[in-house]
Amino acid sequence: MGIFGKKKTLKEVIRENKREISRAIRELDRERTGLEREEKRLIADIKKAAKAGQNNSVKTMAKDLVRTRQYVTKFIEMRSHLQGVSLKLQTVKSQNAMAEAMRGAGKSMMKMNKAVNVPAINKMMADFMRENEKSEIMQDMLGDAIDDTLGEAGEEEETEKIVSQVLDEIGINFDENIPDAPMKSTGLGTAAPESSPQPEAVAGASGGASGGNDAAFNDLEARLNNLRK
Repeated sequence: MGIFGKKKTLKEVIRENKREISRAIRELDRERTGLEREEKRLIADIKKAAKAGQNNSVKTMAKDLVRTRQYVTKFIEMRSHLQGVSLKLQTVKSQNAMAEAMRGAGKSMMKMNKAVNVPAINKMMADFMRENEKSEIMQDMLGDAIDDTLGEAGEEEETEKIVSQVLDEIGINFDENIPDAPMKSTGLGTAAPESSPQPEAVAGASGGASGGNDAAFNDLEARLNNLRK
């Protein structure tokens, strides 16, 4: 308890205990330093008495030296124990700090989860997906329209090139006048000209001249029809 009856926190208790342990360690160090000085003095006195031949005094001071060294060893052990306790307190303090940090993180996450509107986020994602699909469809339609437009112009030009190439290969030009076909005999014995020189008529007329030319012309006609479809 504090001065005014307020309960101390774990952090304050640990701080006070560490302060007391540090004070005790400093006192032990002072006592050990004093005993080490006493040990050096006894060693010097023992040497002096031994040189003077005072055997009884040497034995007595030797006993004091042994006790002094024993106390020095005990003080070192006590200091080691106090340091161990201080380390344990430091461990407890670290664990308490970690627990406080986790508690604060948990509270922050709880507030964040409460602040997040899940239905609104789901609606926003659905709207985004819908508009994205619309945009992709519009892009596909626009691309198809552009491809169709450019493709038709290109195909028409390519068709004309192929037709011109085929006509050049067989030596026929539609701009030139094709000879009239022979007159057909009617039932009244009068000859009537053909209404228009169709490719079939031209092919029939040329068929009497050469069977090879008729086959070539029919093949040309089929190729032209396929190209114009």
